[in-house]
Parts: sequence; structure tokens; C-alpha cells
Amino acid sequence: MSIYKRVLLKLSGESLMGAQKYGLSTEVLNQYAEQIRTVAATGVQVGIVIGGGNIFRGLSGVSRGFDRVKGDQMGMLATVINSLALQGALESAGARARVLTSIRMEPVGELYTKAKALELMEAGWIVIIAGGTGNPYFTTDTASALRGVEIEAEVLLKGTRVDGVYTADPEKNPTATKFAEITFDEVYRRRLKVMDLTAFTMCKENDLPIVVFDMDTPGNLQKVIAGEPIGTVVKND
Repeated sequence: MSIYKRVLLKLSGESLMGAQKYGLSTEVLNQYAEQIRTVAATGVQVGIVIGGGNIFRGLSGVSRGFDRVKGDQMGMLATVINSLALQGALESAGARARVLTSIRMEPVGELYTKAKALELMEAGWIVIIAGGTGNPYFTTDTASALRGVEIEAEVLLKGTRVDGVYTADPEKNPTATKFAEITFDEVYRRRLKVMDLTAFTMCKENDLPIVVFDMDTPGNLQKVIAGEPIGTVVKND
């Protein structure tokens, strides 16, 4: 049973590495694909945005001497590779998935438009939106917020390796405590890092709640979709 009709799922590129230091883990891809297929099979419309940090991150390229615009463009292409990999895993799991790209690159994927994304989702396809926003200086967090607002998703699900939002980084501070629910304003006040500021502000201003949860535990996506309190909900007052 789902409490949502349409969701935007944001996946980090780094999580696709699994235990590796670079690239794609078939095991992680297949595990994610099975979770997403299971949710889509219940009738939930699923849009997905994936980062590219497992292959190339624009800002890290700048630190190594790349021009920022070129570095961000390389990062956009990394997200396309990840999107195609997830599409393949979803199809192998028996789901129907399509890749739409924010930059024209047929036949790799059809150019993204809101109308096309909605048409596909309403027909039961899982839609993976690749290429970030199509512009430099924007992260895939911002792309996920933008696409979530555009496709009129009811929630942005941020699947990470951490099971929610904490008072501090739980990997560095063992005394950090997790929030079950927190407002956008409280996150600002506490200076907690949930998403980059542009993405976060876009969600706040468009009243798009965020659920931060651990995607690496099989079954968690289904639990979040069912409304179980396993992550942290970030929303307006």
C-alpha cells in the first residue's frame, strides 16, 4: 500500500560503486532495480535522477585543473552512463524503464520534457531523467528538486547510505541523534547538510517534502513508499 501516487527518487552516484572505489557495482544496481521494480508494480509513478560521482564529479575536476563548465559537462555525461546502467538493470528485473536526457543525444535517450515524462509515467514506465539540469554550475541535487517540482511529484525521496538527517554527521560523531521529522527552517537554522542550498530552497519554496532514507537496505524503498517512519521527513511547517 502506497501513500504516494508519484515520486521523484534521487540516487547518489557514489552509492552505485558499492564496495568498489570507482565505477558501477552490478550487485548494487540489481538490488536498487528490484526495489524500484517492486514499488512501480504497485502502481506508483516513479521518476529517477542519479548523480555521477562514481565516474566524474565536476567540482573535483575543477580542483584538478579542468574548466568548470567542461567539468560539469563531463559530470552530466557520467549521470547518463549511470542512468543507462540502471535502465538495463530494471529491464533485466522485468520492469519497463526509459531514459530521458536534459541534453539532446538521441538515440541514447529522448530529450526530456515534462509532457513526455508524465506520458510515460502514466503509462506505467519508470522514467530516469539523465544529464542533470543540462546546465553547468548546478548539481544533481538541484536537478532532482527541479524535476520533482516539474513532474508534480508528491515527495522527493533521497536515497543515501545514511538512514536520515542527524544533529551532526553520524559517521564522525557517535552521539549524533536522528530526526524523525524536521522543518526546512530548522535545517537552515542548524546548518544541517541535507542537499545543496539551491536544491533545498527550491523544495522549500515549492512545498516539495523530502524524505532522506537508507536505500542500501533492501526493502527500505517500499517501506518509505508505504509511509513507515524509517528515514527523516523534511517539510514546511
